[in-house]
Amino acid sequence: MQILLLEDDIDLGQAVAEHLEDAGHGVHWVKRLAHAAEWLQTHVPDLLLLDLGLPDGDGLAALARWRQTGMRLPALVLTARVQVADRIAGLQAGADDYLVKPFDLDELLARIEAVMRRSAPSAPAADGLRLDAARRCALRGDETIELTAMEWAVLDRMTRHPGRVFSRADLEDGLIDAGLSDSQSNSLEVIISRLRKKLGTQTIRTLRGLGYRYAPEDEAPE
Repeated sequence: MQILLLEDDIDLGQAVAEHLEDAGHGVHWVKRLAHAAEWLQTHVPDLLLLDLGLPDGDGLAALARWRQTGMRLPALVLTARVQVADRIAGLQAGADDYLVKPFDLDELLARIEAVMRRSAPSAPAADGLRLDAARRCALRGDETIELTAMEWAVLDRMTRHPGRVFSRADLEDGLIDAGLSDSQSNSLEVIISRLRKKLGTQTIRTLRGLGYRYAPEDEAPE
């Protein structure tokens, strides 16, 4: 899973980023709202971790603006604001959860998992295909379809945003951020080809010059 972390406290940001990376997640850490907005123009993370008191603005106001533009990215707020009114304001602005500092890093992981479970698309597949996040495999009826770490990373990322077109660079950056090899033998084309063989040719569609889209109900890939 790819996470955008927006936190200006150096010590906390580094601790959170390292803990999430140790858990197998890719993390892009920025310290200013402007840097986050710029990065979001060309990248599609799976989750936003957002501090509120930032050097160049209020994170809550930024989240509200992003929600108004149609951003559906799950967001978990990290803040020192402890009042109930602050938590209510965060949820009303579009936060999916609210964690008060200081917090335990393992609790943060548990909160992230809970947010992603709630935001995951229901039955994101065709021909009875289902994804098992706990075992990182695909299921079709009684059949278990084993996936490599790289295949799972690509498929999980795409199914969290059904219908969205992912550029080659975006998917490759996701693999690298997750600490997975980008060697020639495991090129993105090879991973997509293997997924189609395992899951069916209609699972992932190629849009020439644009990238790839998870579209199991569309026509066969070009």
